[in-house]
Amino acid sequence: MDLSGTWHAAVGEGDLHQRFVEPDFDDRDWGEIQVPGHWRSAPDFAQADGPLLYRRRFAAPALEPGRRAFLELEGVFYFADVWFDAEYLAATEGYFFPHTLEVSNPLRARADHTVAIEVGCPPQTDRTAKRLITGVFSHWDNLDPQWNPGGLWRPVRVRETGPVRLACLRCVCTEATEERGRLRLDVTLDAGDEPRAAPLVARLVARVTGPVPADAVLAEATREVTLAAGDNQLEWTLDVDHPPRWWPRRLGDQPRCALEVTVEVGGEPSDWQTLHTALREVRWRRWRLHVNGEPMFVMGSNQGPTRMQLGEATAEELRRDVQLALDANLDLLRLHAHVSRPELYDAADEAGLLLWQDFPLQWGYAFGVRKPAVRQARAMVDLLGHHPSIVLWCAHNEPLAVDVQPGERLPARKLMRTAASMLLPTWNKNVLDHSVTRALHRADPSRAVDPHSGVLPGLGSPGTDTHFYFGWYHGSLDGLASALRAVPRLARFVTEFGAQAVPESAEFMEPERWPALDWDRLLDRHACQKVFFDRHVPPADYATFDDWRRATQEYQAALVQLQVEDLRRLKYAPTGGFCHFCFADGHPAVTWSVLDHRRAEKLGYRALREACRPVLPMLEPREGLVHVVSEERVPLIGAVVAVTAGGRTLGRWEGDVAADAVTYIGRVGPDGAEAAETSPEITVTLDHHAVGRVENRYSAHLLESVRSTARR
Repeated sequence: MDLSGTWHAAVGEGDLHQRFVEPDFDDRDWGEIQVPGHWRSAPDFAQADGPLLYRRRFAAPALEPGRRAFLELEGVFYFADVWFDAEYLAATEGYFFPHTLEVSNPLRARADHTVAIEVGCPPQTDRTAKRLITGVFSHWDNLDPQWNPGGLWRPVRVRETGPVRLACLRCVCTEATEERGRLRLDVTLDAGDEPRAAPLVARLVARVTGPVPADAVLAEATREVTLAAGDNQLEWTLDVDHPPRWWPRRLGDQPRCALEVTVEVGGEPSDWQTLHTALREVRWRRWRLHVNGEPMFVMGSNQGPTRMQLGEATAEELRRDVQLALDANLDLLRLHAHVSRPELYDAADEAGLLLWQDFPLQWGYAFGVRKPAVRQARAMVDLLGHHPSIVLWCAHNEPLAVDVQPGERLPARKLMRTAASMLLPTWNKNVLDHSVTRALHRADPSRAVDPHSGVLPGLGSPGTDTHFYFGWYHGSLDGLASALRAVPRLARFVTEFGAQAVPESAEFMEPERWPALDWDRLLDRHACQKVFFDRHVPPADYATFDDWRRATQEYQAALVQLQVEDLRRLKYAPTGGFCHFCFADGHPAVTWSVLDHRRAEKLGYRALREACRPVLPMLEPREGLVHVVSEERVPLIGAVVAVTAGGRTLGRWEGDVAADAVTYIGRVGPDGAEAAETSPEITVTLDHHAVGRVENRYSAHLLESVRSTARR
């Protein structure tokens, strides 16, 4: 029974939270609110920070003997106290996974029922010591800091079972060779607390069919278990001979399977669950990904929530983001410090887009968060472990206990605290992250876990993936390559780099006020960092808003092109891949994204798409070096590469391009270098019958940025 729809709600004030639970409580004067949804989307609660009291009346037929019923809350932001017919059921914590509470007795006793839920999502006043495990929703410069995501943001249901409930079904693929696939199931059976004269015996039936939508039986097994009262946990392994293996889109097809597990009592089904999964094997070695034994250089981008109001994003919008990533020639999206909606994971599985899944920890947390974080890490694997698209878990993004405004001049104490958080042992890195990492490893032995993203080598940490913002927060647009040459260890996997650009959908900026924009509001609510625009693309240099917007997008595009190519030139030596920052906005904002909140393209989207093509001829503009990087699995024999500028050929070569590698082609000579110095644009082309003609253009904006750095 789906209880989604219109509920009644009121802000919890005074003793209202004590009285509203009674079935005969008069809520006719309360506001209306939609479930699922976020309370701030309702006009009556647009400025509320909660707690909010929710009520819903419904009728249901009497529960038959031997049957049980459960109230399922699929998603609550963030705390909840739950009553059913004035009976207190439980307190819940955690936004992204379901909470299930038994309501069998009241459904046996009466036909009319009342659900009353107090939901709390308090703002985090000390953002260096947060207490809510909500990731970007509580603290991120790409979202409006005044937004409160609180509410019943996923559906609410009442579900019936027999005497035994399948309380949890965790599925991960631990092996997928050509000869054998292996699924590890962790099953929890809830036998209830009612006293019984004899032990309760249940029969488990597991069946794997596929590839979806076909119904061939790939594996089938049964198991009898004697159950104690309460929860009973067991581990089960299913083997599939000669499995249909799932591949990333670039490497092959995506055959998926249906796993159905049924628990029978007395020969009758008591409960069941079906998951769509796949057989594939992922391994990381020195930050290099191998899928089913095949090495793969990973090209990706960071993605925040599809909408800031994630519960109100449509299935089409979630699937569109997956397709837009594939259209940009990306292999992977990193789901940045949040857990998204089921539709996104299903779309990624179907399309062959890889996902890097962050646990929703971002920056600094308080001591008391460790135990709930460990519980919720296990719940994340329960919820998502069966998705073949997920290739890595990450426990924490940038575990720095700091709260710094962009461009803020730090006092000495704050500066020392920031440096210490990065380089020295801290509670966040060495206690919280260690505990979450261990919980993820134990729940899922099939995938690697990044304990924290963006941590440099220091005392207590060997360092992980790295975040660089050359050309934005520090240094120049072309500074990434020299930094990676100086410290190659930092090039293993770069997961943040980029620059802000003004979006096409910019009504929120009030461009008619140009040049007197409300810069304080744009920083506070829409992430626009004017202090860094003043450094790289000063608004004062442009007569119109449109001219400035175009210049910011050209700058972002040049940075994306150059830095992606710098990383691709280091393919496997030592770089295993990258995640650009970032992909698409979840609300009106001026950010590092290449797609705005309406998915209108910035020039950076095209630059990202072109720079991530499977075969790419490249010019290293600082030294005039020419390379071709290829993700193809076969060599390109007899390819022709040429460099031209202003109608003049600067160099031409013919030869073989190695498979899945970077091939050095040659160097533009002194005459060519002189011509390149004065040319407004340079083009590098590759011709080969297997891939056709591939052109790579270097704009005047990019070339001038590199030249000006060289002159300095």
